[in-house]
Amino acid sequence: MVYFVGAGSGATDLITIRGLKCLKQADVIIYAGSLVNPALLEYARDDCSIYNSAEMTLEQVLQAMQEAEAAGLTTVRLHSGDPCLYGAIREQMDLLDENGISYEVVPGVSSFCGAAAALRAEYTLPGVSQSVVITRMAGRTPVPKRESIRSFAEHGCTMVIFLSAGMTGDLQSELLAGGFAPETPAAIVYKATWPDEKTVRCTVGTLPQAVEQNEIDRTALILVGKFLGYQYDRSRLYDPSFSTSFRRGNKP
Repeated sequence: MVYFVGAGSGATDLITIRGLKCLKQADVIIYAGSLVNPALLEYARDDCSIYNSAEMTLEQVLQAMQEAEAAGLTTVRLHSGDPCLYGAIREQMDLLDENGISYEVVPGVSSFCGAAAALRAEYTLPGVSQSVVITRMAGRTPVPKRESIRSFAEHGCTMVIFLSAGMTGDLQSELLAGGFAPETPAAIVYKATWPDEKTVRCTVGTLPQAVEQNEIDRTALILVGKFLGYQYDRSRLYDPSFSTSFRRGNKP
């Protein structure tokens, strides 16, 4: 059996109880060494075989899984954050399907959740933004043309941008071309929930300078939108005049 486990956004106590249980019982752990907090490996059994997938190809990862399965062992594929976001798990699951190997996915806390927590921010503010776009800049790995930063920026909703801290000049140009004003609030969250977490608040117009001044070029999320400002509407759900199936409002 193979378990794809979300390690959480960085802090070791943000792995789920289910994920931690899998980790403690694993015979083999294949972890994303460039992104997963290595302190989580302290929960592994002394006799557990551990592989760093940062040094492996997809074929080598599959081989390790196949060998473990043939020996009747349990494998944990430990991904950063939640495996469903930029985890490259689909290609692994397809190969496991082809080889008749059973697997299960254990969700985790994504870094985009950790980033909001670090900033004490709410992505979906009434009257400001009710949609969140999670995306990245095109780099060595392209993105579909319909999903460019510029096209998403045209909507003016909350944006959470992964894997783009080293391209903030181009990112700024795309955000401005899509319609965000230079004064639109932005933030950079470096290694959300890790011990060395850093948050930097800026604007779209000062984004490249903020990244340069704080010497951040990787392992950071860039957040853009008016949700980082101070104006928003009160939630109607908790308004005394608003009736729900649980209580009657006192609207005159």
